[in-house]
Amino acid sequence: MALFTADGVKKTFTNGEVQEQILKGINLSLKKGEITALVGASGSGKSTLLTIAAGLQRASDGTILFDGQDVTAMSQEEIRKIRASEFGFVFQSSHLVPFLTVAEQLMLMLDVSGAKMKKHKQKEETKRILQLVGMDHRKDAYPASLSGGEKQRVAISRAIIHKPKMLFADEPTASLDSKRSKEVMTLIRELTISQNITTLMVTHDEEMLSYADTILTMKDGLILEGA
Repeated sequence: MALFTADGVKKTFTNGEVQEQILKGINLSLKKGEITALVGASGSGKSTLLTIAAGLQRASDGTILFDGQDVTAMSQEEIRKIRASEFGFVFQSSHLVPFLTVAEQLMLMLDVSGAKMKKHKQKEETKRILQLVGMDHRKDAYPASLSGGEKQRVAISRAIIHKPKMLFADEPTASLDSKRSKEVMTLIRELTISQNITTLMVTHDEEMLSYADTILTMKDGLILEGA
């Protein structure tokens, strides 16, 4: 059974008197434990689809179901709670808080997500996740002292520490060299499978597509059939 489905999703932006339809009726089904990659030229609508799926903006039309819940019928506060507790995010830039250590970044996420966990349990879970991504030895380091690959590993660990059901990755390897990109994608794939996460990823890097279970090509606001 799919964790996430989009049915006839459209998105229209209005600029003055001009209306531009970015998404023209998207149908999408995402399964647990799998990575789905969205590819396509700039302006094809893939980033818009990702942000709508993640609840960062609303669709103009259509229905989105997450874990059996109709997201399109929810209030902004209800969507915010789902984003905080059920979704994880990894972007091109790690967006780490410069004045927090690696361990503190993760503990902050546990607080933000609403996870009801005492401080000693937070520390235990933080240690476990950092060991999982190979960053426990850097738990007291600040972002300025981390390499690009290390920052993305921390960003990934922060994105999954609250046990989200979905992971949204927007160009997660764009700022990394080939070696670090493969390391990061290997980690995302391993975590997607082991944690039974549903991962939706946007990427321009064709080398990263080998890590995806499904590849969807977008063009002019539509997913190409048979692509």
